[in-house]
Amino acid sequence: MKVIFTKDLRGQGKKGDIKEVKDGYAKNFLIKNNYAVQLTEGSLEKYNRECEQQRQNDTKLREEAKKMKENLEKIELNFIVKTGKDDRVFGSISAKQIKDELEHKGYNIDKKQIEFDHSISSLGYHEIQINLYKDIFAKIKVKLQK
Repeated sequence: MKVIFTKDLRGQGKKGDIKEVKDGYAKNFLIKNNYAVQLTEGSLEKYNRECEQQRQNDTKLREEAKKMKENLEKIELNFIVKTGKDDRVFGSISAKQIKDELEHKGYNIDKKQIEFDHSISSLGYHEIQINLYKDIFAKIKVKLQK
């Protein structure tokens, strides 16, 4: 029996895969536990519609992320920090502080999307990366000043 997987199942198939499996396995496990549906004209048509809708949604999200990237890369975030002897910064700037500053400027970014490979704990300019979509990253300059 041919089935279309509706969920990922390790060792068997990923969501959207069409595979030939034994009738008993399909009826008693895959279909019963909603891992797959039997391949029919109707289910294939529904699957193709869902794939097309997902492609359109993906294209839309990608375009929105590209627009946001262009706008974000024009921004420079300024933080005024307390310093000690020899201009050493007390503490460091966190992803939450960057998120709050971006929210203040009108951007809704989750702090999990903000990535930086070193701590932002010295005066001057630092570059951070924001993961907007699968492979779209925006680079933002962060400036720490006294």
